Amino acid sequence: MSTISRRQAITGAATVGVGVPLLAACGDDGSDPKADASDPATSSAPQPSTDAPSDTGAPTSDPPAGGGISTSDVPVGGGIVVVEESVVVTQPTEGEFKAFTAVCTHAGCLVARVSTEIECDCHGSRYSIEDGSVVGGPAPTPLGEFTVTVSGDQITVE
Repeated sequence: MSTISRRQAITGAATVGVGVPLLAACGDDGSDPKADASDPATSSAPQPSTDAPSDTGAPTSDPPAGGGISTSDVPVGGGIVVVEESVVVTQPTEGEFKAFTAVCTHAGCLVARVSTEIECDCHGSRYSIEDGSVVGGPAPTPLGEFTVTVSGDQITVE
C-alpha cells in the first residue's frame, strides 16, 4: 500500500486548483468570429469537401455570394484573401486563377495574406499558391480547392 505525505497532497491540490482554471481559459467559447468561420454549422462561407482524404474536393455548400472579384484584383505570382467569403484567390501564372478555402487546416484561423505563398499568422502555416499544398508550418493538410470560372474580367468561385 502506498501513502502520500501531507506535502504531496497539498501540492497535488494546488496543481489541480491552478490547472483546471487554466485549461478552462484555453477552451473555445464560440465567441471568436475567426474560429466560427471554420465551423460549417455556423458559417455561410463555402466549405470544401471533407470526404476525400486530401481535402481538395469540390465545395459541399453554395459558392461564395456576391462575386465581384476582378482579374485585375489578383496579382500574378500572388493572390488575395476575400475575408467575407473565407476564400483565397491566386494567380500562380498569368491568366491561371485558383481558389482555396481561407481557413487554415491547422487551427481554423483565417489566413492573413498572400505573397508568393498563402500565409497564416496564427501559427506560421504556409501554403502553395499553385495547389494549396502545405509548404511550411504545422498545418496537417492542404487547403481545400474550389472551382474557378473566369468570364471576361470577372472571377467566379464555385
